[in-house]
Amino acid sequence: MAQFYSPKRRVTTRQNSPVLTLTVDNIDPFGQGVAHHNGKAIFVPGVLPGEQAEVQLTEEKNKFAKGRLKRLLSRSPQRVEPRCPHFGVCGGCQQQHADESLQQQSKAAALVRMIARETGVTPQQEPVIAGPQYGYRRRARLGLLWQPKQQRLVMGFRQAASSDLVPVTQCPVLHPELEQLLTPLRACLSALQVARRLGHVELVLADNGPVLVLRHLDALKEDDLQALQAFARTKNVTIYLAPDSDSLEKLCGETPYYQVDGLRLDFSPRDFIQVNDHVNQQMVAQALEWLSIQPNDRVLDLFCGMGNFTLPLARRAAAVVGIEGVATLVANGQYNAHKNRLNNASFFHENLEEDVEQQPWAAQGFDKVMLDPARAGAAGVMSHIVKLAPERVVYVSCNPTTLARDSKVLLSAGYRLARVRMLDMFPHTGHLESMALFINGSAPEVAAK
Repeated sequence: MAQFYSPKRRVTTRQNSPVLTLTVDNIDPFGQGVAHHNGKAIFVPGVLPGEQAEVQLTEEKNKFAKGRLKRLLSRSPQRVEPRCPHFGVCGGCQQQHADESLQQQSKAAALVRMIARETGVTPQQEPVIAGPQYGYRRRARLGLLWQPKQQRLVMGFRQAASSDLVPVTQCPVLHPELEQLLTPLRACLSALQVARRLGHVELVLADNGPVLVLRHLDALKEDDLQALQAFARTKNVTIYLAPDSDSLEKLCGETPYYQVDGLRLDFSPRDFIQVNDHVNQQMVAQALEWLSIQPNDRVLDLFCGMGNFTLPLARRAAAVVGIEGVATLVANGQYNAHKNRLNNASFFHENLEEDVEQQPWAAQGFDKVMLDPARAGAAGVMSHIVKLAPERVVYVSCNPTTLARDSKVLLSAGYRLARVRMLDMFPHTGHLESMALFINGSAPEVAAK
């Protein structure tokens, strides 16, 4: 999970804690201003580089301290007005007060510093892969809570560092088609007989329209089902019901899908898909270019999900093998390969944190390797990648710490880190995503574009 902060969050301050006048000289990937005092780093949410502020210390350690902003004494030209009225209370965004260039520069620089510190290799900074700063999220999960005293249903996101819900009527980072559903959806759910027994609602924007998943704790009566169906017809929404954490029942609407590289991928609304479609399209295209797929290549796609990379790779290679630990994603990958007439793509349901040497795919040979692991990285499979000795490896990462750790395995085996690009997958947040290209030995490097 990304680290969240809230500039307006109530902070318990030590008695007689000092108030310092500080000038912030940097910003960390989570949007916290970094100042220095008596040789110690002080982290101050809500203050940007170059700004001077009065800061009250809230926590002090041996090597660093934390503070809260009391008064801003000067303003950076890179400070902007947050577009969201809930910014500073909702835990979803941390950097709407910083302009786009500052957010991207600070994350990209942090990525380079971390890789250099951990591996000894300083990658060249390259243009950030980015899309729109607002209206980019095609997925959101909102909590639902019935307040008996007020006799109302609250629908919103979690407050920063709290389990409390922040009621939201707007969310500028949501795709407009989802944002415009917020107010009418809360009204619809509030009128249900089961309104007091709702858990949460998930919104997903497929290429063929919005999808809604409603988690309900009690069975829905016929009147409620009809009300939801009426809402679906009015708003052109597909609705799924989730009576428990494992079940999913389609009430009405079409099977959702999205497109990538000219392919259609059907998915279940609970399947993992990349939240930012604009960045995903560019990311897949960049991976295909870096891997430099040839018609005779055999490609291995680790942590492949439902085939976001696997199927585009299969359009270009002789054969692609996808490995994934979630059975439903494997099934959807197989289904979508068949639907797209890609007979050269095969999928295995395997746990890549176990002994991969004994898994059926491990004895096969591969020319190129693609991997997109979760935050924990790919420690369990890196040594086997080295044994496979592919010409190129593309590693997509949502955690620079594990990317740096896993990179050392390839570097020590003679690979060189040829390219690194930051992915601005989640603007205004502390998420730092990236992709890296490793080339074996003296193989030619891909020219930068």
